[in-house]
This record gives sequence, structure tokens and C-alpha cells, in this order.
Amino acid sequence: MKTTRCLARHLVVFGCLMAPVALSLAHAYAQNRTISAEGLPPLRPPSVPLVAHDPYFSIWSNSNKLYSDRTRHWTGRENQLSAMVRVDGETFRLMGKDPEESASLPQTNLSVLPTRTIYTFANEKIEVQLTFLTPAIPSDFEVLARPVTYVTYQVRSLDRKKHKVELYADAGADIAVTEADRQQVSWNRDSANNITALRIGSVVQPVLAKRGDDLRIDWGYLYLAAPNAKDLQSVLTSRSNAQAAWGRTGKLPNTDEPSTPRAANDNSPVAALSFNIGSVGVEPVKRTVMVAYDDEYSINWMGKRLRPYWRRNGMDALGLLQVAARDYESLNTRSAAFDTELMADLRAVGGEKYARIVALSHREALAAQKIVADANGAPLSFSKENNSNGSIGTVDLMYPASPQMMLLSPTLLKATMEPIMLYSSGSRWKFDFAPHDMGVYPQATGMLYGGGESVPANGDVSGKMPVEESGNMLLLLAGLSKIEGNTKYADRHWPTIVKWANYLISKGYDLDNQLSTDDFAGHLAHNVNLSGKSIEALGAYAQMCEMRGETAEAKRVRGIAEGMTQQWIAAAKDGDHYKLAFDKPGTWSQKYNLVWDNILGINLFPDSVTDAEVAYYKTKINRYGVPLDSRETYTKLDWTLWSAALTGRKADVMAFTDPIYDFANESSSRVPLTDWYRTIQGTQVNFKARSAIGGVFMPVLNDRTIWTKWAARDLTASKNINLNWAPLPPPQQITPVLPTSAGGGVIWSYTTSTPSGGWYGSEYNDANWQRGEGGLGTQGPPDAVIRTRWNTPDIWARREFTLTQQQLANRDELQLSLYHDEDAEVYINGVEAVSVSGYTSAYEPFQISKAALATLKPGKNVFAVHVHQTGGGQFIDMGLVTVK
Repeated sequence: MKTTRCLARHLVVFGCLMAPVALSLAHAYAQNRTISAEGLPPLRPPSVPLVAHDPYFSIWSNSNKLYSDRTRHWTGRENQLSAMVRVDGETFRLMGKDPEESASLPQTNLSVLPTRTIYTFANEKIEVQLTFLTPAIPSDFEVLARPVTYVTYQVRSLDRKKHKVELYADAGADIAVTEADRQQVSWNRDSANNITALRIGSVVQPVLAKRGDDLRIDWGYLYLAAPNAKDLQSVLTSRSNAQAAWGRTGKLPNTDEPSTPRAANDNSPVAALSFNIGSVGVEPVKRTVMVAYDDEYSINWMGKRLRPYWRRNGMDALGLLQVAARDYESLNTRSAAFDTELMADLRAVGGEKYARIVALSHREALAAQKIVADANGAPLSFSKENNSNGSIGTVDLMYPASPQMMLLSPTLLKATMEPIMLYSSGSRWKFDFAPHDMGVYPQATGMLYGGGESVPANGDVSGKMPVEESGNMLLLLAGLSKIEGNTKYADRHWPTIVKWANYLISKGYDLDNQLSTDDFAGHLAHNVNLSGKSIEALGAYAQMCEMRGETAEAKRVRGIAEGMTQQWIAAAKDGDHYKLAFDKPGTWSQKYNLVWDNILGINLFPDSVTDAEVAYYKTKINRYGVPLDSRETYTKLDWTLWSAALTGRKADVMAFTDPIYDFANESSSRVPLTDWYRTIQGTQVNFKARSAIGGVFMPVLNDRTIWTKWAARDLTASKNINLNWAPLPPPQQITPVLPTSAGGGVIWSYTTSTPSGGWYGSEYNDANWQRGEGGLGTQGPPDAVIRTRWNTPDIWARREFTLTQQQLANRDELQLSLYHDEDAEVYINGVEAVSVSGYTSAYEPFQISKAALATLKPGKNVFAVHVHQTGGGQFIDMGLVTVK
């Protein structure tokens, strides 16, 4: 057994974690571990984080030069930010393609650090540094939860002459809507005594009305703001007007354009700021603007709307901006120190290339989550399964994301696990295994994946990932307990944890045909890697039992895990490596789940297993990485770095990182760093901007000194955080008002050919459409009553219905009872009411937009819906309910 790994396994790691860490020792450690980056050219990221806060407020640059393309939301839709500089009357673009007639100031450098993105532009006269600071310091919840990015211009003369300099920034209305071609916006000033704040938001404000993956926010308000100064100008007008006037004169238009609602892409409204900073010499001159978003309400948590965490004590957007402006200098200093120290530690673990990959991933992973306040004001964090099915609080995203949180913020890990623990312990979850998710973002109203909460008639629950998610949760809980040196968090949910452990004892070793976290690869029976997860999870559970003083149970379960381990080694062995599935000789797979054996000191598998596996993976490295397994040549970036951490050796981390770095540096897939890509072609398969990319931190957990240092800071800071979590919100009281088609007798008009414009209007003539009894669809959706067959990719359907004054008595409580498979746009009396993507597995209540709700009247009303289907079963039906 190797000395370093043996020592690491026998250290008493985290029992004294709360003791102060001497800063001088930490500084000396970082200094000794620093590795020079000389000779390595700057990384060309596939996409560059600019504004990275949550799944909706996430803006990127997908081009080599910041001025070569418009900035974009992670989904690829335009979310436009612009920046320009005037030097001695000559205008240059820094960010964005507009105005095209202006030249660009040549970009000379780009550096992406954990909390900052720094661009440098220069010509023979002048240098401009443009820094995007998102102070993503995970141990500071107060700051981490603020949706504010600072954009700082730093200008200096290069030819030692004085130059007249003006600066420009704008933010577009497309940031505040999901469909910029049709959703209308309005704008106004919302300034305080010391802050100029410009605000843009949608007219309709459909708060939490939509759910799905390929969506952007369309409620709340975008802010562009700056502290008041003599040289500051501001305007709300069209982008073309603001840019043209400023480009000619260095001054913005004197008056705001009247706030007449129009589509966000109709003569694109912007908030614009400019600074006339005058003469600039060799001494750098700085100006800073703030880009912020106030969503007012962020998550639907089992029927209760939750505020963003920063609003928990009544702060509003202006208060946020004032605090952010006040804290800028200190946060800038703290963030620079955070970046410097973390980069030094990352280099010590895996070299410069590894450090750069992790730096690129840091904000991306955190921005796939949203921190909100529960009824007690305690933090809850909900992730979104971006670029997949949009699930919220997905357990097999928490799992790969966990190393970042275990290292930098165990408190964030608690806030992430708490919703799933409450849901699992509640009356709605009837299974002995952990859930996969809690709904579709931003509506955490109950699991939908794999049939959701329904109990299959044939008893087959394999599509719910029962072993996968139960193993994930046990390992995360054990990791947290190891960090804290106690099981206080796990104790609150111990009966549920025991249930999961017993499930793995009975089902976890030689699995039936189940899905795992790599569900894109399909079902796989006798999965060796998933079996390994079960074994490690039982070993981790035994550790928690020991910490709780349950020595007999710890010994019993440890013995079971040891027996499984020996079976695993014998059954999975295939010459110089271990199989993909127990019954498939001649196959292989990355056994990344075994990484916990060393990380948590579980010590079930001998080093010879992981040594053999890593050596074998090295024989399979393609141009851009190690394939996930022998079935395909694609890989998962996060799992590859977990595999690199199996041995605890820096050389292995570097060897596995090298092709990943080349992929990031060379790939033609210009998206936020994907975790699923082709190792030969170097192109994205799917997935981007996901919290799973936080898995790149896993190798750092092998260094106990670094891990202890960072985690201790968070646990110290958490003493000032209210962690008195509220219980699961009580079940909603749902009362039918307008029946769905389930009971029969409801007639729909429908067409499967694209109808003429205005098809959703209340007076539209649908006489030429077909007629059929609802619901409409094909077999597949659970318990769906299908009376009219619909099997084409699209359907447009209308239903007339009558309401009484009595049925409208509780109008504000009315919601749509909707069963959709898949994407649906629902209109009521010609006004958009609900827009959703993905599918449901039953009738579920959806909040109706205020504008659509207002159209309901006694007498005749009309539902109109467009549904788009991509595969599998399909269905559409709806009614009305009240929800309390």
C-alpha cells in the first residue's frame, strides 16, 4: 500500500475542523505549492462567464473576442450587454457586435479566475481592462446570494500621453423575457439618493408561471446601476439611439424614451450608462457599473412562493444596490484574495491546466443553483438540471456537484440537501428509496421523472433510479458528517436514512435493469460501477452509525459491505481491469464511484483495484479524454476527474486533465463548459451550464490540509446563519372548479396542421377543425384517459367552457389543472396563461398569469393550447381548480 494513501486513510481528519487555521501556515502552504504557469498560453474557453448567478441570470460570451458576437444566456438566446470606449473622439467596441460601424479595440488577453473574468484591450494609445466580478465566495451566503455582478473599466495611457476618455455600458430588455420577439417590456428609473438605477421588466409579469428547460426569466426586473458621480449619464431608450448618440458625441440622449410597452426585440430598449472621465494618463482610472436582477419570488416550494435569500429580511432592489455599491471595494479585495489562494491550491493538486479548468467551472456550477429563504428565513438551495429535462433539486446532480460544496461550503451542501430530505420524509413520498427530483424548475412541487410519485402497476421502479439516488444521498450525508465531525444534520432525518440503507442492502449489489445517473446511456443490468456506489454508500452509512454510537449496527452493515466488496472484486475482475457489467466480459467502465473509499476513509477496496483501473483508463485515452465506458467514445468530464482522483496521485490528475484542457481550448462547441462530450471529435453531445461541473473539485478532497482549511472557514461563518429550517409546507388544498376531460363528455376542437394567425383568440373561427372528446394523445402517460388519438408532433386545440359568477368568486385562487406531454402553451380568452416544457405524469395545478386570469368571466370562455411532442407517449388535457 502506498505510504501517502495509507497515511491519508488513517488521519483523524475532521474531528478538530472547527479549530482556527493559522493564516501564516496557510499562506506558507500556498506559497510552497505555487507552480509557475510560464510557457502555457492563455486558455481559450468554449464560453466565458460574464454574469453568473442562477439558472435565469446567467450571461456568457461564446466567441474568442468579446466584441465578435452578442452576449448570450446559457441557453444560447441573446441576453445583450454592450460596452464601448471613446478615445480622443474615436469610438471602439469592447463588448457586443453593435454598433457594427464602430471599430473594436483589439482584445489582447483574457483571464478566467474563480470569481472574475478579466479582458484586456489595447492599441498604441490606450489600454482598457474590463473585469466582470461575481463575488462567488461560497462561505459567505450573504454575498453569494446577491444577484449583482460588477463590471469595472480600468483605463490607462500606453504612450504616456494624455487622452480624453469616455465609457459606455448598456443592458438589453431581452435579459428580462424568455421570448424577446413577442413578450412586451416596460422601463423606468428606480433611483435612490446615491444610486442611479435603471429598470426594465416584462409587462405581464408571469411570476413562476412557466417551468421547463429552454426558458429564461420573464418576471422581475433587470437593473443597470452605478453610484452617482459628476461624470455619470444615464438613459432608457433604444439601443440604436443610445449607441448612435454616444458614438457621435460621447453623450447619451438627454431624455428617456416614453415607456410605451413593446416587444423586447422591437427597436431593442436598453438601460444605458456613460462616464465622461476626461483626461487619462499612465495612472489607471476606474469606473464600475452594476448589473443586477430582482426576481422578487424565485421558487415554488410545494405551493409556497419563496423569496430570494437576499430578500428574506425585507430588502428591496434599491437596498440591494446600495449595499452592493457600499461593499464593492471590500468584495473586490476579498475576491482577488480568494482567487489567488484557491488557484495556488488547485495548482498544488493538479497543475496549471487543472487549476484553469476548475476556475472556469466555479461560477458555472454555482450559477446552476438558486438560494432562497424558507418560511423561517433559513437558506434552501435548488439546482436546475440545465440542458436536460429542467428538473429541480435532482439528486444525481447534487452528487457530482458535491465536491465543490464539500470543499468550500458544507453549509451550501446542507441547504441543497434539506429540500430533498424534507420531501423524502413527507407523506407524499411513499417509496423506500430516495427521490430523483422534486419537480421541474422553478416549481418544486413533487417528483416527475420516471413516473414521479406514482406507483407502477407492475411494480417496476427502475426508471426512478432507486439505487442511484439512495446511494448518492447516503454518501453526501456521510461526507457532511465527516467534515463536521458529527451526525447532527443527519440525525434530524435518521429514520429516512435507515430506510435507504436497508434498501441498498436488499437491492444494491447485483442490480436489475436500472437507470443510473448516466441515464443517457440507457438501462443497464448488473452495473458494476453502480454496485460499487451501493457498497461505498453502505460503508459510509456504517461510519455514520459509528459516529452516532450505534456500534452494533455499524458492525453489522460494515460486515455486509465487506462481503459485497469481495463478491464485487471476484465477479467484476476481467484480466487487468474490471467490467462494465458483471455478466459482460470484454467490457470496461470508469469506476468513479469508488473515489469515496479514499476520500471518506471507508477502506473497503484495496488500492490494487483503483491502481489497476486507472492504469487501464490510461490505455484508453483518446485525443480529448477517457471515454465513459466501452459502449461509446463520449465521456463525462466530471466523472473523468473523479476517476483521476481514485489514486490520490497528482500525476494521475494531470494525465487525465491534459486532454480535457485540450477539449476546452479547442472545441468548436461554443457553450458553457459541457460535462458530456465526444473524446475523438471534441464536440458537445449535450449538457451545459450544469452544477455537475462542480465535480471537477473532487481531486482537491484528497488533500486533507487544503480541504480542512477551506471547510473550516465555512463552518465558522455558518455560526451566523439561521439554519433553523422550516418543515415541509403542508399539502395544498385543491378543489375542482371546471372538470377536466377525465370524466368524459368534454369536446375539443383540434388540428395537427399549423393554423392561421390568431388561432388562440376567443373569437377565432375553428369551424374547419376536427372535433373529438378529450383527452387527446396516445398510450404512455400514466393514468391518462385518452378518448381521441393524437400521434403527430404538434397539435393545436381549443375548448369552449362556461363559468358562473359563483365559480369566479375565488378568482385569485384559480389555477390551471394541466396534464401535458410534452411542451405546452396555454391561452385563456386569447391571453397567454401558462407556458411549460417537458411533461407531467398526472394533472397538476399551474399558476395562471394575472393577465389571463383577469379575462375569465361569467358565461363563455375559451382554452386554446399548442402542444409539441418529441418522443414517447403524448397527451393534453386541462380544467380549472382552486388551490389554497
